[in-house]
Amino acid sequence: MADKAGMGMILDLDQVPQREENMTPYELMLSESQERMILVVKKGHEDAVKQIFTDADLNAIVIGEVTDNKQYQLTFDGALVADVPVDFLTSAPKVELPQTEPARLVEATTAQYQPEVTDATAVLKQLLAQPTIASKAALYRHFDCSVRADTVIKPGGDAAVVRVRGTEKALAMTTDINSRYTYLNPYIGGQWAILEAAQNIVATGAEPIGITDCLNFGNPDDPEIYYELAQSVAGINEVAQVINTPVISGNVSLYNETDGTAIYPTPMVGMVGLHTSTDDITTIQAKQAGDVVYLVGELKAQFNGSEIQHMQTGSVSGDLFSINVDHAQAVQAKILEAAQSHYVNSIHDIAEGGLGVAASEILFGTPFGAELTLAAPIGNAFSEAPSMFIVTVAPAEQAVFEALMGDEATKLGEITENPTLKLVAQDQTINVSVSDVESMYKDSLWQQLQ
Repeated sequence: MADKAGMGMILDLDQVPQREENMTPYELMLSESQERMILVVKKGHEDAVKQIFTDADLNAIVIGEVTDNKQYQLTFDGALVADVPVDFLTSAPKVELPQTEPARLVEATTAQYQPEVTDATAVLKQLLAQPTIASKAALYRHFDCSVRADTVIKPGGDAAVVRVRGTEKALAMTTDINSRYTYLNPYIGGQWAILEAAQNIVATGAEPIGITDCLNFGNPDDPEIYYELAQSVAGINEVAQVINTPVISGNVSLYNETDGTAIYPTPMVGMVGLHTSTDDITTIQAKQAGDVVYLVGELKAQFNGSEIQHMQTGSVSGDLFSINVDHAQAVQAKILEAAQSHYVNSIHDIAEGGLGVAASEILFGTPFGAELTLAAPIGNAFSEAPSMFIVTVAPAEQAVFEALMGDEATKLGEITENPTLKLVAQDQTINVSVSDVESMYKDSLWQQLQ
């Protein structure tokens, strides 16, 4: 903090709250205990800031002040115990470990896996039963998700939303990663992780404001593993700058391997978004019969690393298409504007399992069905690409929604009173009772855990 401000700082270590008695200055400065943060507060506002934390039963202690001498100074027991230039601490040489692109990446091509879809309805049911896609209620129903009655969107949506008491605001929160993508292309997989998190946030009508990450990799002393780590972080960094979400904290877990085989590179991203008003919150469920259903974003035949590839082959292979990050961000910005302008009744991001899965999910927990037409082969209903959404719009808002979206929105059909999902593609039709696919979605993970 001092370095980025071009300033200095003096800290009184006697004021730092301690969990143990007789901690040394060395221990106080290097301890990595969790959930501690430093704020720089305008002089004269200390008591007001303290009161905010007191109201939440949290400590807030003044431990020092900013100086203009560009020195980092520490006092303890009334004595100066450290006095060093700030830039001496922050400008250390950067360690560059050796890195080598893994052979599997060198040899991979973007030639796409071609899924076998002879019975699209059966494929949809199989996808909805996959642990990656199926309802996680078997896990989260064991935990209290309504603490103090502040939860607005509970688990099962694109992101959880919790109101900020005493204000009109709310916070949207999500965590995301698909390690199959980072295994096939660490850089693009890193990009995709943060884009997917942002998709989930904007789908609720919130603006992404910051992220934390958890970098889970194998042994970085292996040049191929270090390559995966470096490339994943580079991908996250690029997208974080484009969508203006600073990485405000993080965690690193390395050396994750069994019998010499490393885990898939897994740079998990947690993201927070801000609702300035709870009136702007949007959920994934269809709201009324007669609403128009749109696909927002570009639907491409993209199957490498997809859920359907893994389901049908037991593995993933191939390279990923490059991502136009600026375009992806522009699509998300339009989705956010549509939500905050109340042009839409529901928004759901399209992720694992593609459009077919997402179209099913917006009907779960409702009395409705949908009749949709896809101007493509049925296999494309299971394609996965970033920044795609399925959106429902009331007929009265159709014109303003289409004007906002332009070429990004494709009309698919409408929500119906008949609780059946009908998806007509160029070569096949899915025609299935919503209750049938919903039971697959709700029950499969619980059954697999028995």
